[in-house]
Amino acid sequence: MVSIVIVTWNSEKDIIPCLNSINKQKQYGFSDFEIIVVDNDSKDKTVAIVEQDFPDVRLLKNKNNLGYAIANNQGIKASQGEYILLLNPDVMLGDDFFSSPIKLFEESSLVGAVGPQLLNPDLTIQPSIRSFPDYSILLWELTGLSKLLPRNRFFGKWRMANFDYEKPQAVEQPMTSCFLVRKAVIDKIGYFDESFPMYYNDVDLCKRIINAGWDIFYLPGSYAIHDRGSSTRKVRSKMIFSMHKSLYHYFEKYDKSGFFQVKRLLLYPIMIFSAIIRASLELLVK
Repeated sequence: MVSIVIVTWNSEKDIIPCLNSINKQKQYGFSDFEIIVVDNDSKDKTVAIVEQDFPDVRLLKNKNNLGYAIANNQGIKASQGEYILLLNPDVMLGDDFFSSPIKLFEESSLVGAVGPQLLNPDLTIQPSIRSFPDYSILLWELTGLSKLLPRNRFFGKWRMANFDYEKPQAVEQPMTSCFLVRKAVIDKIGYFDESFPMYYNDVDLCKRIINAGWDIFYLPGSYAIHDRGSSTRKVRSKMIFSMHKSLYHYFEKYDKSGFFQVKRLLLYPIMIFSAIIRASLELLVK
């Protein structure tokens, strides 16, 4: 069985097509799933829609917005499936979504998680694969070299503009807006790290999966349509600061050189400066 965990926050626009796309999988012979929606204190009609229109969905209602990591952990702990699909409410599953990844899991015990091909609402391919971040990406991002030379193997290594989205292959960091993982992997490595403010808890999860010896596979034979950032777009400037804070915490967690306390003297002000510039540009564009 697949347990589908969806974290919602003011998701009334997205939740109906999302849940309908899941139920549509029954047309392709796949009905062995449960749906768990964890609502982070939505102020719109999200909860009412789920309760009234989707009575088979298990709904967990938080009295406050506990954030992405905590809410996902609540859903995972409540799950009963052999596999867990972490799904954002702004994602619609494609036709016969589960056949290819389930087959891959059954064929190889080394595959711990699968990321499908993500499409934009206009059905163009959405870039969804990145490498794990390192200190060099800060330099390339701040200097603009990553945007000037996106296909350069040094300057563009994080965003991976040269990635072949038509080829199934092992990857480091697929976007976890739609991410299928073995429950046995979560049992082994643990849940989402709740110390991350908002972002990079998914990157951290991928890092721990690979460090534990499993592969993460990108599988274009399975696809989903993603209206990217539908929820966080509402509070974009605030999310920029959260993103930088989370990246700082990621470096702090995985820097094993023994010199992080020295590096942080330069790293912290650089990241504050970057966040201020990006947030300011965001406000100017509005």
